[in-house]
Amino acid sequence: MQSLRMIENWPVPTAAAAVVRADGVVAGSYGPLEQRFPLASVTKPLAAYAALLAVEEGAIELDEPAGPEGSTVRHLLAHTSGLAFDEQRAMAEPGTRRIYSNAGFEALGDHIAKATDIPFPQYLHEAVLAPLGMSATELAGSPAKDGVSTVADLVRFAAELQAPRLLAPETLAAATRVVFPGLTGVLPGYGHQKPNDWGLGFEIRDGKSPHWTGALSSPRTFGHFGQSGTFLWVDPDARAACVALSDRAFGPWAIEVWPQLTDAVLTELARPA
Repeated sequence: MQSLRMIENWPVPTAAAAVVRADGVVAGSYGPLEQRFPLASVTKPLAAYAALLAVEEGAIELDEPAGPEGSTVRHLLAHTSGLAFDEQRAMAEPGTRRIYSNAGFEALGDHIAKATDIPFPQYLHEAVLAPLGMSATELAGSPAKDGVSTVADLVRFAAELQAPRLLAPETLAAATRVVFPGLTGVLPGYGHQKPNDWGLGFEIRDGKSPHWTGALSSPRTFGHFGQSGTFLWVDPDARAACVALSDRAFGPWAIEVWPQLTDAVLTELARPA
């Protein structure tokens, strides 16, 4: 895909990217696909997928208590538990505000580890990474932010998000729709959003502005970006997903070039073959 050549002009030392269609075919790629990059918060969708598998396996339930008083697994996944960003400290009643929370995902990982008697990094590996052949991916710490992976591995995950084999399709569909609609909150790096819509571990684009995806991205687009300079989005209307990893921390450069790349990719995908 010619659109991916735009990455040559990104102000980063190294970057890699790929676009994968809904049928699993890689439409194009750029850069060192096997190089491992820190994922930062792109770790969260992987952790969320493991949590959804734990629900399907019966190890946990979405509406069982987890996290602070009154919170559930569903609240933790949807950033509505009330926990602070990086502290196990309640800032609001569950379900009342969208408070983006690493602490919430860490509480979720601990909850799953206790329920399964398996350390969460091992559970993630056995439930998600190994079945998808993501051999270069690992979690070495927090389920909120301490994943490491490659574009080649995340292409496999992006394909799974478009045609699930590990999860029931209806489970993934529910996870990528808005949960607790209408809540306001801050989207890190992009300020206050009203509403600040999320699914279960996946950010929903909806009508957010500004946003890290493109002007051409459909409202149904879901995914995540990371402060390490990484993103993964899936646009169901375009029937495609895009993964980009880099070794420069998120900042004004990303705010400028990520939407441009996304719009160029979507434009190229829409052209007749």
